[in-house]
Amino acid sequence: MKRLYVIGGPMGVGKTAACRQLQQLLDRSVFLDGDWCWDAHPFQATEETREMVLENISFLLDNFLRCSAYDHVIFCWVLHRREIWADLLRRLTEPYALRAVFLVCTPEALRSRLEGDIRAGKRTPDVLDRSLAYLPLYEALDVRRLDVTDLTPRETAEQILKQAAATEKEREP
Repeated sequence: MKRLYVIGGPMGVGKTAACRQLQQLLDRSVFLDGDWCWDAHPFQATEETREMVLENISFLLDNFLRCSAYDHVIFCWVLHRREIWADLLRRLTEPYALRAVFLVCTPEALRSRLEGDIRAGKRTPDVLDRSLAYLPLYEALDVRRLDVTDLTPRETAEQILKQAAATEKEREP
């Protein structure tokens, strides 16, 4: 059965970097960053755009799960509310074994990472307060969390593999 890795966490925690490393560790894998499905200018979070993004993501994930070229589908997105990721998973029609891990770190580490991204021009300053406000929301979710405060992206990917195996749940459509 195909494995679907769902990696959540606040902006700047290191999801994309860790997923890139995870992709290198898993043969026959494909990676989708949910942000790629909502890269618009200006960014507009409306009911219409949210629905469009969820449809786009679920379409791509289902196609990756259906494709015989891949055994592992890696997906990351902020996913700060359970109803968002539960809704997304409900939309999938292909069978998969779910491996979900949400990345967290200390507020100080998150601030440092985001400030580095802002200085490098990768993010705008407004992301700092939003991401720090999202961080406590992951504690309220009933999900496996991985503290990545002192981990490199490679170490994070290795830990994801270890922790995700313990959370695997098969899901038939």
